[in-house]
Amino acid sequence: MFKRTALALVALTAGLAAPMAQAQSEDSGSWIVRARALYLDSANKDSTGLDLSVNNKTFPEVDITYFWTPNLATELILTYPQKHDLKAGGNKIGTLKHLPPTLTLQYHFTNVPGFRPYVGAGVNYTRFMSLDLPDGVDVDRNSFGGALNVGFDVPMGGGWLFNVDVKKTYIRTDVSVGGDKIGTFKVDPMLYSIGIGKRF
Repeated sequence: MFKRTALALVALTAGLAAPMAQAQSEDSGSWIVRARALYLDSANKDSTGLDLSVNNKTFPEVDITYFWTPNLATELILTYPQKHDLKAGGNKIGTLKHLPPTLTLQYHFTNVPGFRPYVGAGVNYTRFMSLDLPDGVDVDRNSFGGALNVGFDVPMGGGWLFNVDVKKTYIRTDVSVGGDKIGTFKVDPMLYSIGIGKRF
């Protein structure tokens, strides 16, 4: 449902972008701070033979963007530790939390009136914590992986922005039983988000 709503908003906002064109002065400033609602859609790829999966969920996130030039920017995405149910074959076997800050380098297109699309690539670091798993089962606590994103801002006046963003992040962890690695579990989620930002 969230994914369909986000895609509908993308189409609606694209159609309204031209009438909402704002003066360049309203885009001035080197910082953007956004608050977004984010839907995490997990790929759940598992090589352990246990058919592992975690639940999808919606949660809030905050991001901070700094512009080095009018086109080139760095974005840091932050949230609080997210709790997931861990399932094997569709049956819950435990819970875990993950904290997934992501840093991307973005290129913002400034030649589209009233519409600020961007693309980016970077790195994700995920820390797994608060593990509640069956005896003898463990996962690697740290994950480093790539991140890709595409999105757009629509200026609404006074430095305020409407934002739609889609990211692909690569999050995976080795799974062990009795101290022996049995495979790798890849969360590798798609992240769909909409929100409001303010440019300073």
